Amino acid sequence: MKKLFRATALWGACLWAMGSSPALAQTLPEQHDLKILTYNIRHGQGLDGRTDYVRIGSILKKSGADVVAVQEVDSVTNRSGGQDVLRRVADEALMYPVFARSMSFDGGAYGVGLLAKEKPLSVKRVPLPGAEEPRVLLVAEFRDYCVACTHLSLTPADQWASVPILKQVAAAYDKPFFLAGDWNAQPTDSTLKLIQRDFKLLNNTKKLTFPADKPDQTIDYVALWRPTARRVVARGSRVISEEKASDHRPVEVTVRFLQPNENVFYAPPYLQNPGNGGVTVMCQTRVIAHTWVEYGTDTLHLQRAQTLVGGQAACHDIEHKIRLNGLQDGQTYYYRVCAREIADYQSYSKTFGDTVRSRFYRFKLPAADQTDFKVMVMNDLHLVSRDEEAMARIAREEKPDFICFNGDCLPEPSTREEAMYNINRLAKRFDGAQVPLFFIRGNHEIRNAYSAGMPSLFDYPGGHSYGAFSWGDTRFVILDCGEDKPDDHWVYYGLNDFRGFREEQLAFLQQEFKEKAFRRASRRVLLCHIPLWGNEDKYNPCQDMWGGALKRAPFDVELSAHTHRFVYHPAGTIGNPFPVCVGGGPGAATYMLLQKQGKKLHLTVKNLQGEVLRQVDL
Repeated sequence: MKKLFRATALWGACLWAMGSSPALAQTLPEQHDLKILTYNIRHGQGLDGRTDYVRIGSILKKSGADVVAVQEVDSVTNRSGGQDVLRRVADEALMYPVFARSMSFDGGAYGVGLLAKEKPLSVKRVPLPGAEEPRVLLVAEFRDYCVACTHLSLTPADQWASVPILKQVAAAYDKPFFLAGDWNAQPTDSTLKLIQRDFKLLNNTKKLTFPADKPDQTIDYVALWRPTARRVVARGSRVISEEKASDHRPVEVTVRFLQPNENVFYAPPYLQNPGNGGVTVMCQTRVIAHTWVEYGTDTLHLQRAQTLVGGQAACHDIEHKIRLNGLQDGQTYYYRVCAREIADYQSYSKTFGDTVRSRFYRFKLPAADQTDFKVMVMNDLHLVSRDEEAMARIAREEKPDFICFNGDCLPEPSTREEAMYNINRLAKRFDGAQVPLFFIRGNHEIRNAYSAGMPSLFDYPGGHSYGAFSWGDTRFVILDCGEDKPDDHWVYYGLNDFRGFREEQLAFLQQEFKEKAFRRASRRVLLCHIPLWGNEDKYNPCQDMWGGALKRAPFDVELSAHTHRFVYHPAGTIGNPFPVCVGGGPGAATYMLLQKQGKKLHLTVKNLQGEVLRQVDL
């Protein structure tokens, strides 16, 4: 066991030294929500007569608000016992405080404050009219937005005179500008009508806020400056049922910022499962989105395809799998992926972002009787960036019709984000938007926490990690060998049953050999990660279970991997009924080019230095 751990650690260190690509630590979907709360705290004195700053702070902390606008705040007054009230509340709420003095009071100051989970980039304090007492506007600027707090005068004339100042301040910022506070005006008052010409109210004005014990008025608000509102979506509001801590109730709103259009797509799309008159376009978005594909034989006359689940558009996740059916073999098609972010999805209302479109890509499916093709097969890349880049350069030169990654190219995914990052890195490097990719599962793809989730990011022929497809008149059969140790090995913790999985594939093989596509194919190629013959491990359950059926099957070649050592076994040399070619691995990486011209099938194996290791006519 100690030897196993040492070997694993050494292998990981080697991969790091060779330049393996780290997975992105990124949580998806990206949902930039902001929760803003406004609360007139009456200098901390509740309707029960208690002055309790900890109680106020606890309410704010429990709310989970990102920014809090606070009115009627004392600062080192005699009434507060010389305490910095906003600081006391902030310490309890675990937030950063900013205070704005509206006037001197009782040996200290009195005004408004803002509390935030992050420190503002800048702060501005602007005097406002107030006949009965001075008023102030406090503005805190953050990276993506601004929040302003004010407590408007009791007199309508002062309120009206304040509105142009509010507008002037808001107009100075080129980011969403939120205005919150106690405005001493009800929804039907002229002040509110004036404010709403340029500010959009975000809280439900039918939810009463004052007095706290038996509210009969709404005078507390959160609003958004309309010129900056286009990419902000209101997701809900509430009045918190707090009856004692102050004479007002806290008002909370939640908004979501739409992603910039250029951030909606996670990466370019990639093509999967070509055949049977169709191909699957796969992509992921950074946000929940409704996606569809526009495609046609030119870029002007386009059809539209989307994925439906029981008659509904599938738009509940960031993974998108869209099948294009009814395609003509041998015809070049152009396509682009379109998406609309879904910022809010309710039973009777939905809010979308802009429609974002990818560039146009193109592909062509082979004709059923097509005889010529070129496929590039590589294996055991193990995230080694240097090898991936070299293989990608070769692929650009060779221009294969499709590419097969024959296992251990996407090893040990721990999270969906990591799996997405690694898949899309390969897809982008190998032009997967225009060249169909086949990801064959190796034993390392089976390991780690997200290994059972990663298949959702592919579209396999037949819907399994094993299957068969035709490229022209040639039949390709893919087998999934599973793990390289017995199911009862301690490292699997009783979570594997690959014996049953291999039995399932034996039944698939027996049925496949009866299929017209297999029987009538001019050539047949077997792809699997672990060699069925030539496996250097003592444990070889696949040969034991499948060997009898395969010995009678007319395959022209088996292309395998796993051992990290290139070797070619002509038919019959190790009991193999057909030739077996095993690709090399890190440190001795190889790639295979399988090319068919007419009736001739030719295999070339090269290393990354361009040296030919084997050429054979099959």
